[in-house]
Amino acid sequence: VIYNKKTTTRNNMMQAARKFTKALPALTQSSKLHTSRATSSYVTHNFIGGKFTESSTSQFIDLHNPATQELLTRVPCSTQEEMQAASDNCAEVAKTLRHSSCMTRQQILVKFANLLRENQTEIAKSITKEQGKTLADAEGDVLRGIQVVEFAIGCPYLTMGNTSSSVAKDMEIHSYRVPLGVVGGICPFNFPAMIPLWMFPVAFATGNAMVMKPSERDPGAAMLIAKLAQDAGVPDGALNIIHGGVDAVNFICDDPAIRAISFVGSNQAGEHIYNRGSLNGKRVQSNMGAKNHGVILPDANKNATLNQLVGASFGAAGQRCMALPHTIFVGEAQEWIPDIIELANSLKVNEGFQEGTDIGPMISPAALQRACDLIESGVQQGAEVLLDGRGVQVEGYPDGNWLGPTVISNVTTNMDCYKEEIFAPVMTCQSVDTLDEAIATINANEYGNGTALFTTSGAAARKFTFEVEAGQIGINVPIPVPLPMFSFTGNKASILGDMNFYGRAGIEFYTELKTVTSLWRSDDAVSRKAATTMPTMK
Repeated sequence: VIYNKKTTTRNNMMQAARKFTKALPALTQSSKLHTSRATSSYVTHNFIGGKFTESSTSQFIDLHNPATQELLTRVPCSTQEEMQAASDNCAEVAKTLRHSSCMTRQQILVKFANLLRENQTEIAKSITKEQGKTLADAEGDVLRGIQVVEFAIGCPYLTMGNTSSSVAKDMEIHSYRVPLGVVGGICPFNFPAMIPLWMFPVAFATGNAMVMKPSERDPGAAMLIAKLAQDAGVPDGALNIIHGGVDAVNFICDDPAIRAISFVGSNQAGEHIYNRGSLNGKRVQSNMGAKNHGVILPDANKNATLNQLVGASFGAAGQRCMALPHTIFVGEAQEWIPDIIELANSLKVNEGFQEGTDIGPMISPAALQRACDLIESGVQQGAEVLLDGRGVQVEGYPDGNWLGPTVISNVTTNMDCYKEEIFAPVMTCQSVDTLDEAIATINANEYGNGTALFTTSGAAARKFTFEVEAGQIGINVPIPVPLPMFSFTGNKASILGDMNFYGRAGIEFYTELKTVTSLWRSDDAVSRKAATTMPTMK
């Protein structure tokens, strides 16, 4: 219903959305624009002022199911007029929203979290169809987003200020956090539910309105989330959604009303957004690329380590910024590589809805080709492919973007397959003699999103924790993404901006401090006995 001219009432819209889940937008086969009017039944709509409206644009991006190449929808490149309408509407709503009670926003977020849980599977189905990840993985995508909503429910406490009394005679100072007004969100394809839920709930909890651009490759989850937010009581215009590519990104960077930008995606896009947004005086938090290293010591619990390592390297087809694409084996741990190959080879590659699927398709043919090219570059530069997932065939899905688990050994840090973020189910392997060498390798890498050490030695774990430079460290935890009461703390070339996503840093990003110094002279205080007689003029 979100993508059709026909409308339904607000009360039955979610029921219709479930019925038409198959019509939700999906992954693009390419980023080629088409300048023609699309039939309304296949067009994704803008969401502005609480209404799903068809764009008047003549430019669309065709999106295809990554497992079948079936055309699911055409995503519009919202016009300048539509994008401006979204921002203007947010600005008007923000005037009222900034003065709303934090308790009222809290109650709305409670309802929002409950609705998300009730519709978790429906949102996950749209993700699987559009993005390709397995249904179980897609449900995890939604769940991690819900956890941020539940964190944001604490907004009355999280936005409290500070007071210092008697800083001088009869003088006090108090500070409190106020919303910025209108903020922007630009989301990636690989977590179509989690990343929008990293952004909007925290922005709304702190009293802001948001203009959001979901990925043009899979906007369906964001559209369902917007409808659920509306049903929970989020005021119309507090969340507006536009679509498109570079023009939509540049609009968010340039529009004067938008005071801050949250972005997750590639370094190329992230650096552009940070530079352009910053030049326009905006706050920007830009989470970008990664090259996370898993370090295996010989004393690690072998069975647990191998299972965690394989899951973190190949799960979600490797399309996670916190995946473990590079493994460093220390000393005798390199003897475990054959066991990794055996485990990886047992993973099932299939369409995401099929039972028992471990790895779904990659997001697009272009992403698949890039990964295959990087694998081949490793071979040309002296690495050895021990398990080759190229050319894997999936019965019943001959046109899918398939790449099976791939393991490359004898990889050195000067190879392209090491230097580039492959973003695919590919594990590159390196052997060193000592933990010091492993730490030095990680610290020399330009990225600093995350890393993991597998060991039973507390001394080794403590050394690793204090010496390694990555911002998020797992000790026997393969994907150490912090829970929402903390913050996502990647560093080095993995982030631009001074404030992180969610947690207290997220609260600070969407607010600014206002400090008041007050002087109330005690000499001005007047007190007298209460009068009980008839008042008379004196």
